[in-house]
Amino acid sequence: MAPQKKRAASTKKLKTTKKELTELYREMLLIRRFEEKAGQLYGMGQIAGFCHLYIGQEAVVVGMRSAMKDGDQMITSYRDHGHMLACGMTPRGVMAELTGRIGGYSRGKGGSMHMFSVEKKFYGGHGIVGAQVPIGAGLGFANKYLDNGSVSVAFFGDGAANQGQVYETFNMAELWDLPVIFVIENNQYAMGTSVERSSSETELYKRGISFGIEGVQVDGMNVLAVRDAGAKALKHARSGKGPMILEMKTYRYRGHSMSDPAKYRTRDEVKEVRGERDPIDSVKDRLIDEGWADLDSLKEIDKEIKAIVADSAEFAQTSPEPDPSELYTDVLLEV
Repeated sequence: MAPQKKRAASTKKLKTTKKELTELYREMLLIRRFEEKAGQLYGMGQIAGFCHLYIGQEAVVVGMRSAMKDGDQMITSYRDHGHMLACGMTPRGVMAELTGRIGGYSRGKGGSMHMFSVEKKFYGGHGIVGAQVPIGAGLGFANKYLDNGSVSVAFFGDGAANQGQVYETFNMAELWDLPVIFVIENNQYAMGTSVERSSSETELYKRGISFGIEGVQVDGMNVLAVRDAGAKALKHARSGKGPMILEMKTYRYRGHSMSDPAKYRTRDEVKEVRGERDPIDSVKDRLIDEGWADLDSLKEIDKEIKAIVADSAEFAQTSPEPDPSELYTDVLLEV
C-alpha cells in the first residue's frame, strides 16, 4: 500500500527567487482583486445566478499552476474564477462571462460556473458537485492513450470528497495508472457544514488508501509549499506511476456563495486566519524581508492590477448581451 504523508512548510524556509516570488505575488493578487470586483458587481446586480468567490484560497491554484507544464490540463468545480486566471485566461473574457455578455468565454451563456478554454487547457467550471473528477480522469486517460506526457489536474472541495463518483474515479485511475492529480481544496466547510461534522475521516489525503493511491497533506495557504508538493506529484504521475492525492488545507474568507451569510462560523475565526495565515500577506512579507521589494513597489503592483481589473469590469459592462439566436449555437456538433 502506498505510504501516506503529512507535510507542512514555512514560506521562509522554502527556496525561491525574486523573479518567481514576485510573479506568484502578482498572480495571487490578481485573483484577489478580481474576486473582490466580482463581489461588488454581484451586489450591484450586474452578475446574476450563482457566484462563488475564491478569496483566501489563491495559493492553491497559483502554486499548482506554477508547477505545471505546457500541455497539462486543469479542471475544477464552480469556484473557478481563480483557476481561469491562473491558466492565463484574460480578466476581460472571464468578467464578461460573469456578466452574461457576448465577449465572455462561453459567449455569455455559461456564467460563473461554466467557462472553458481549450487553448489554455482549462476544461471547466462544473456546477454538479464532484462531476469534474471523473472527467479529469478521462483527460488523464486521453493523455496516456496519446502518450503525450501531459498530466490532468482535477480540483474539488472537501464536500465533494464524500461523493461516490470520486471513489469510482480513484479506483479506475489507480487501476489504469492514469496521469492525474486529485487536488482536494479543503477550505474546512462544505457549504455550511464543517469537515468535522460531515466526515468520519477528516484527514482527506488518506481517502486513497484503500485504492493504493499516495496522499499528501499540504499547507494550502503557503504558495511555495503548494508549488513543491505539486511538482513532486506531477513528476510522479508523469513518470507513469499513476495518480496522487494532494489535500490542500486552505480557507475561504467569504461564504460558500454570494447568497451565503456564513453564520456557521465566527468573525473571530475568519479574522484570525486572515491576520495570521493570509497567503498573499505571507509572500508580501517574504519579499520585503529578502530585500526584493519595498512597500512602494508593492503598492505599484497593486495599482497596476487594480487597473487591469477595472478595465475588465468596464469591458464586461460595455460588451453587448448575446443575441437570442445564440440559444441555438454550440448545442450540436456536426461531423
